[in-house]
Amino acid sequence: MKTAVVTGGAGFVPSHLVDRLLSEGLRVIAFDNFVTGNRQNIAHLVDEPRFLFFEQDVSEPFDVEGEVDYVFHMASPASPIDYVQIPIETLKAGSYATHNSLDLALRKKARFLLASTSEVYGDPEVHPQQEEYWGNVNSVGVRSCYDEAKRYAEAATMAYHRHHGLDTKIVRIFNTYGPRMRLDDGRVVPAFIGHAMRGEPMSIFGDGSQTRSFCYVSDLVDGIWRLMQSSYNMPVNCGNPHEMSIRSFAEAVAQYFGIECRFDPKPLPPDDPKLRKPDISKAKELLGWEPVIAFDSGIADTIRFFRNQ
Repeated sequence: MKTAVVTGGAGFVPSHLVDRLLSEGLRVIAFDNFVTGNRQNIAHLVDEPRFLFFEQDVSEPFDVEGEVDYVFHMASPASPIDYVQIPIETLKAGSYATHNSLDLALRKKARFLLASTSEVYGDPEVHPQQEEYWGNVNSVGVRSCYDEAKRYAEAATMAYHRHHGLDTKIVRIFNTYGPRMRLDDGRVVPAFIGHAMRGEPMSIFGDGSQTRSFCYVSDLVDGIWRLMQSSYNMPVNCGNPHEMSIRSFAEAVAQYFGIECRFDPKPLPPDDPKLRKPDISKAKELLGWEPVIAFDSGIADTIRFFRNQ
């Protein structure tokens, strides 16, 4: 039986990845320190004999017994609210924790996958964003603790690949949504759903014309698993190229709830990306992957989850 290690395993996306790995017949060892993870996300696995969990900050050195086939480094705060409140932890997740996870993969001769982000493209001057674009990031801005941590993590991953011959993968994740998100995490999907549930105006930054491309979590996890199985070592975008403005997304959520869409405009945050859309040509060609969950279906599932909380 193959074994996978997942850092940040109680987080939103990583907990869905854990479920997928178990469904593929793997044994899974997960780590999380619950800075942003949620025990409820893995509570259903308490009696699963192939799942082992350790409460630990992977920014500190860690190890596991026995053979390991895959290391998925998923641990990192991933919302704007988190960047402001815990910038040092965010930087450590991209630096120390990345090295510790790479070192584990090196010791175990395991394949390694880094969960990177579309934020490495910053506020892009190229649209849609393709993997060869180097990005437009403010290295001293308020978002830099996340953007630059992930850019550093990519550099570290490629250094281990080139210097040590480690088999590494890098997935650049675009806006992802679905059950197990935190309602208070500050990202636009739970924020707008929360506003609608409470009957509040939608807080939009600027005029709401900035765009995002929303990918349902099961689609993303499928892309991550396919990438880990591949022989490709350079970054690959995984996201849904269905692009929509923040304003139109708010209107879609309001329509689902059957309420009037009212707006509460806020100043545009510094370095907030004005455009975000993945070019997924590489994922299609190399992995045979593209999203299959329609937005209407995915947002309905997500709203049901929050209503049940």
